[in-house]
Amino acid sequence: LPIAKQIAEAFEYAHEHGIVHRDLKPANVKVTAEGTVKVLDFGLAKALETERSASNISNSPTMTLAATQAGVILGTAAYMSPEQAKGKSADRRADIWAFGCLLFEMISGSQCFTGETASEIMAAVLLKDPDWSRLPAFTPPRLRELLRRCLSKDAKQRLRDIGEARIAIEEILTEVEAVASQGPQPQAQAATHWTLRSWRVALAAAALLVALAVAGGWVLGRRGSNNEAPEFHQLTFDLGLIYSARFAADGQSIYYSAGWNGQPVQLYTTQPNGPESRPLGLEKSGLFAVSASQMAVSIGCKDMFIGDCSGTLAVMPVSGGAPREVAENVISADWGPEGSELAAIRQVGDKFQVEFPLGKVIYESPRWLSFLRVSPRGDAVAFVAFSAPAADAGNVVILGRAGKEIARSGTFLSVEGLAWAPRDNEVWFGAARESGWANTIHSLDLSGKEHVVLRLPGMIRLHDVSRDGRVLISQEIWRDGIEFRAANDPKEHDLSWLDSADVTDISPDGKDIAFFGWGEASAESTAYIRGTDGSAPVKLGRGEVSTFSPDGKWVLANVPGSEPHLVLLPTGAGEPRELKPFDIHQFDALGWMPEGNKIYFAGNDGRDWRMYVQDIAGGAPRAFTPPISVFPKVFESHLVSPDGQWVFARDANGKAWLYPVSTGKPRPAPGLAPGDIWINWSGDGRFGYVSQDDITHAQVFEVDLASGKRKLLAELAPSDPAGLTAVVPVRITSDGKFYAYSFDRALSSLFLARGLK
Repeated sequence: LPIAKQIAEAFEYAHEHGIVHRDLKPANVKVTAEGTVKVLDFGLAKALETERSASNISNSPTMTLAATQAGVILGTAAYMSPEQAKGKSADRRADIWAFGCLLFEMISGSQCFTGETASEIMAAVLLKDPDWSRLPAFTPPRLRELLRRCLSKDAKQRLRDIGEARIAIEEILTEVEAVASQGPQPQAQAATHWTLRSWRVALAAAALLVALAVAGGWVLGRRGSNNEAPEFHQLTFDLGLIYSARFAADGQSIYYSAGWNGQPVQLYTTQPNGPESRPLGLEKSGLFAVSASQMAVSIGCKDMFIGDCSGTLAVMPVSGGAPREVAENVISADWGPEGSELAAIRQVGDKFQVEFPLGKVIYESPRWLSFLRVSPRGDAVAFVAFSAPAADAGNVVILGRAGKEIARSGTFLSVEGLAWAPRDNEVWFGAARESGWANTIHSLDLSGKEHVVLRLPGMIRLHDVSRDGRVLISQEIWRDGIEFRAANDPKEHDLSWLDSADVTDISPDGKDIAFFGWGEASAESTAYIRGTDGSAPVKLGRGEVSTFSPDGKWVLANVPGSEPHLVLLPTGAGEPRELKPFDIHQFDALGWMPEGNKIYFAGNDGRDWRMYVQDIAGGAPRAFTPPISVFPKVFESHLVSPDGQWVFARDANGKAWLYPVSTGKPRPAPGLAPGDIWINWSGDGRFGYVSQDDITHAQVFEVDLASGKRKLLAELAPSDPAGLTAVVPVRITSDGKFYAYSFDRALSSLFLARGLK
């Protein structure tokens, strides 16, 4: 901390004199024998030649020319701010980001963002959050908060001035040294100013460890002395998915939205002392919040992800009546304490914004936001910031009414639901830290401290907490299954595997399917093949969207994670072969060229999606389309025509085109409707097969690519519609003789819990 304080002082001086460093890294910070810190190499205000180093990523090439211009990537990758990585202009907030990276490394002993190449590190900077679990357990909450403020990917949410960091460190040091002064003092005199400081800080850390251990023991002892176990009372008994549930203002009645027994989602009410639920007569509507006299609901809600039911925000009397529309594209909403104002999360373009009150933006992010709740006093809001629209991992964020960040949790692998606790200085949320679905209720208080409230087997979602401490929790069973059928089969065959499996391809002869397993049973996405005769699956290796090579000897799969790449997995004897990722950060819509010696994929280079082709023998991929739009997690497949001349893709505005793979002009793909998911080409290249996911079933169409004429081929759905939330992806062979599809099923049971603390 003393070293960090001096670094902050150096930058405070530089910023006050109009100088932005733009290249802070360990190699540019020196400590003299007297303990004085010197920040070196303010040369990025000038044009520099590229440095070279081969041993330590801390001294990796400084990528810069024309440092004062936007559009040029500046700084060293491991300490480069997101705006620099995107080639945008950088101001002093870039130095604040780099200071945060450096401070994280000084505290944890490991770099904040890592990778084998500069491009991999930049991808981590743009797409990943710091692993806060690497910080020592005794790191003061205020220091954690300082790091989070320095390392906000949104520059607008970052510290405005490095002087704020210097002041925070000074105050933390004062607190630490005050603790140290109560313990034993060193007996020997230090030789230098820095050595004396290091002794004092070491003693302070030891004293903090003892103090926290004592405090932790007292808290555990106090909680452990309470022998009253929580009580649970089941409230619902139908089969389907509960989207959200809330206590009424009187604390007795309970309102919720659910899709029961294959019916559209709608509103219900129930009482704790009775098993029956009464529908309120408003179909295709979700519940946001309940006040003393009104409900905030979602009209025409769209099932964006399991449990989310975003749509048009409307208000209606609790006693019944027609809803009044208020705002569009609302993902989540909640009433203030008096029911006189609303807070909401809305999607506007490619951004998600928190409005409190409605219409006043206090927070904006490119990340998916949900589960918004207003504090009982109306002076703060809490919500979850997810890593991506279809992802389950994220952080809990607490903001003051003016938008100032109060606290932020670490990253959880799964976050499901949030509510303010009976003590209005903390929020409770369902989450899983390391693996699987949410199975624990965690707490985050206003100082940033976290603790476990309740841990249960299986998956849970937290819906609401009453002022007297009762909690609405749903127990969840989520499954993904697979159905297959050949043209001469009398009915579909179930080829599901474990708890979650998504089909990704069918062999041309219909004898095998490729799929990947995930969910609670799989620690990571795993590629399999399975005979359509029902024989046992064969595990091929780590990977997601896998597709068969023309000769059936390989499947191509993408491997997600911090270092995403492609891999060729043998279906028989042989060893996997990794394909170099080059500068591609995300992969989608994988496939093989007809000759079998090349592959294609949709790839994102950190700025745009394009279609690429690559030789499996090696070499860099070649982009052959302009920027395109991709809908992740819908698993489009077989985009290249049977003759290898055309590829189906959508331009940046979502319009469907057939782009040439080699030379020529693109031509429109007529007949495509909004929501169409491309499945395959017909064998003669005249038609395209597309599907439409309608939650409880999927429609499959044949589209004439010359005239645009559409013909409905089939409607696909499992025999049991209860709890269905999606029928996707669908796969069909080019001759139309074989098809397979996956379906998502989510079953919920609502419980009233008492005795949680």
